[in-house]
Amino acid sequence: MHRHRAISVFCLAICLAAARFAGAANAAPNVAPSVAPNTVPCRTGGPYDKWLAEFEREAMAQGVSQQTIAAAAPYLTYDQRIVNIDRGQRVFTQTFLEFSDRMAAAYRIQRGAALIKTYTPVFAKIDQQFGVPAPVIVAFWALESDFGANMGNYHTPSAIASLAYDCRRADRFRGQLLDALRLIQRGDLRPADMIGSWAGELGQTQMMPSEYYQYAVDYDGNGTRNLLRSAPDVLASTANYLVGLGWRRGEPWLTEVRVPPTMPWQQADLDTKLPRSKWAAYGVTLADGRPLPADDLPASLLLPVGRFGPAFLAYDNFRVYLQWNNALVYSTTAAYLGTRIAGAPPLHRGNPPPPLAFSDVKALQAMLAHAGYDVGAIDGFLGLKTRQAVKAMQIKYNLPADSYPTAELLARMRGAH
Repeated sequence: MHRHRAISVFCLAICLAAARFAGAANAAPNVAPSVAPNTVPCRTGGPYDKWLAEFEREAMAQGVSQQTIAAAAPYLTYDQRIVNIDRGQRVFTQTFLEFSDRMAAAYRIQRGAALIKTYTPVFAKIDQQFGVPAPVIVAFWALESDFGANMGNYHTPSAIASLAYDCRRADRFRGQLLDALRLIQRGDLRPADMIGSWAGELGQTQMMPSEYYQYAVDYDGNGTRNLLRSAPDVLASTANYLVGLGWRRGEPWLTEVRVPPTMPWQQADLDTKLPRSKWAAYGVTLADGRPLPADDLPASLLLPVGRFGPAFLAYDNFRVYLQWNNALVYSTTAAYLGTRIAGAPPLHRGNPPPPLAFSDVKALQAMLAHAGYDVGAIDGFLGLKTRQAVKAMQIKYNLPADSYPTAELLARMRGAH
């Protein structure tokens, strides 16, 4: 289930970072969208109406009723705008400090704490049943939709059908469209109510239809699972989904720490897990200087903006955040916001170096790829693969291997070319 989710509607609105419109002209439903240059033709070519008729036959063969398809039919229209957005997505390039400054703002922390009090009985029941703390759930609630205020304004059946018809990610969205119909058939939502993000995510914590279908629970006892309007359903379903992603009851997710300058920086890697007693032996302390618990709980040292910025111990539960959204900036912000709602003080910002420009990150990625390292796409995005390659190159040049690219590393690499 590891995937890169679209940045939420709310994050998009606030940060202008996830997508852009690349021409918003509507195409007629029976006209195939233009195919991008160098795109290999796929089985979804041809008129949309023909493709939709074939899909509806497949859905009925898989148990979706004719009545359900008839109810959804007015909303299964092709929308060229959706395909344009999907193909025109921009990479999320804000640093952790930039993003968390916006998204972990004081008013959101206060609002989150207030909502925990409002729904105290619900959260008590959720904690007993699922073992997911209220601040963790509320942080996702805040980031995904500003507590339900911004869930999107696209018709989900149309958005997903358009993406299932388009060649780029047809197979993924075909399955999502089937599950969207199953949600209608199960009685959770009416087609007219299925309003969400351009990528098909629904509800106050923005679940894709397949996640909704598998993990949504009826927690208000009204017989339906409504993640658009029922707060108890939203909160419990989010907890159920996090458990499905691997949440471990009773364990922490993120702790801010203080790291000594003598730290062997190559150990600062999410792939390196050591017991807290070992981190304590390296001289790592809690952020306020108190000693770490000298126990065997495994953790990784996370330096989101390098060794001069804030530092965290990330536990096994932090990997659940990366399952939710594998963008490290988003996942770290969501985890940090959860700690703040739980009562942790603001982080120590340190004095990190200025981030590399978007064009410089792309140039760095290109040089790393040329040197044989797997950086994923050369897209200007400082993802986990790029950070791993940066670390390897830092070790090669005998630089502190904190996985964060700097102007010094870039200059060294350019000098070698």
